[in-house]
Amino acid sequence: MTKPQGKVYEGVLYQLKAYIEENQLSPGDKLPSERELSEQLGVGRSSIREAFRAMELLGLIETRRGEGTYMRSYRPYHMVELLSNFLLTEKRTKEELLTAMQMIEKEVLTILQHKLTSEQLHRLKDIIEGHVGKERHHHVFDYLFSTCGQELLFSMWQFIAGFTNTVHHVHYDKSWYDAVAETLQKGNTMDIIQLYR
Repeated sequence: MTKPQGKVYEGVLYQLKAYIEENQLSPGDKLPSERELSEQLGVGRSSIREAFRAMELLGLIETRRGEGTYMRSYRPYHMVELLSNFLLTEKRTKEELLTAMQMIEKEVLTILQHKLTSEQLHRLKDIIEGHVGKERHHHVFDYLFSTCGQELLFSMWQFIAGFTNTVHHVHYDKSWYDAVAETLQKGNTMDIIQLYR
């Protein structure tokens, strides 16, 4: 029994990805027309059109009427914003997302406790001073995750934070972030838990 083939446009997506990489296309660069790509890749124009639709939904390209199709800056939360309209209707789900995000934040704080150099602590305090609101929260934890080198945890946090921020305005007073820096320097695990109570 032969293995069922995936949709043709899925294969075309891989070909388009390879084409973009080979030609080193950047945001703002124009892609060839559907007809040109159809000829170059040896696939039907309808498959190119479907692949373009998928790429546009993901925020990878944009079609300008009468001008053509262009590469755009990748926005990792674009798809999250679309999905959130369908997934986040339950109040319980919204609460669980916030809990999951905070669990990962507590973990990175625990990992980094008493491990930041004075230079890293100084950089953290500069970030706290230099941002406000949601931006501050994002930049603080972005820095902490990059410092501890936990890439998988960071990816999980980014993904969950993307959903969470569509339904919660996650940020605290500046004094909370000052307490985070203080706890990283001098506190213990119970102090980290207290931050989120």
